[in-house]
Amino acid sequence: MTPVVAAVGTTHPYASAGVLLDLIAIRTLGAQPVAVVAGVSAQDARRVLARGPVDPATIAAQFAALDGARVGAFCVGALLDAASVRAVATGLARYPGLPVICDPVIAASGGDRLADDATIEAMRAVLFARCTLLTPNLAEAALLTGSAIGDLAAMHAALPSLLALGSAAVLLKGGHLAGDACDLFAAGHDVREFRAARIPLDLRGTGSLLACAIAVRCAFGDPLPVAIDAARAFVRERIEHGETFAGMRMAFYGGTSVHE
Repeated sequence: MTPVVAAVGTTHPYASAGVLLDLIAIRTLGAQPVAVVAGVSAQDARRVLARGPVDPATIAAQFAALDGARVGAFCVGALLDAASVRAVATGLARYPGLPVICDPVIAASGGDRLADDATIEAMRAVLFARCTLLTPNLAEAALLTGSAIGDLAAMHAALPSLLALGSAAVLLKGGHLAGDACDLFAAGHDVREFRAARIPLDLRGTGSLLACAIAVRCAFGDPLPVAIDAARAFVRERIEHGETFAGMRMAFYGGTSVHE
């Protein structure tokens, strides 16, 4: 049976990030995509022009509508205010025991903030404890822990604070450091490094791609380390074969972006 993966988050007009990108990636990876739209954004290659959360009642209704979908895993992306964070956390509680992969998006690729301090506090208070895996980048991890992270040693040092946020496991993404790309996985006392040679190309939406790819592999039954390894390989393939559209290098565009 084809597993069902639910993308929860905010739209991007070009589907270069966010819930629309997740839906494309989930389908590409062989799962059935469904969605809970928790926010809408207007973005181009340079900036966020507007953003707005969906009201909590509509978020709750979307989760309820998924009752017949037999969802196998959730991936959660950008949430735009504290009320929508609480609504998503409540919605996830309808589906106990399912893998929840959360990419705690705080800013868009251009640097504009998507989550204010109240939204971040709501994530800490009610969302992260619902999550199987938290996948922050270094900037997000620094905001969540209050400590700057500038090298691999600091990444290792940040893991206990990140786990204390409540998620069962953490994948701290080190892609913004110089040298080979190294991500750190931690679940309890199990700490692993995932390393790969850096690809000298940019791609919009890599955080969304990684989180939803992990969710898909979890829905197929892979344990987290295996799911992470497979998802990282998928993201690397997308970085290598992305295409430029509207000033953004995107994972999927037109009919030629999916590498066969």
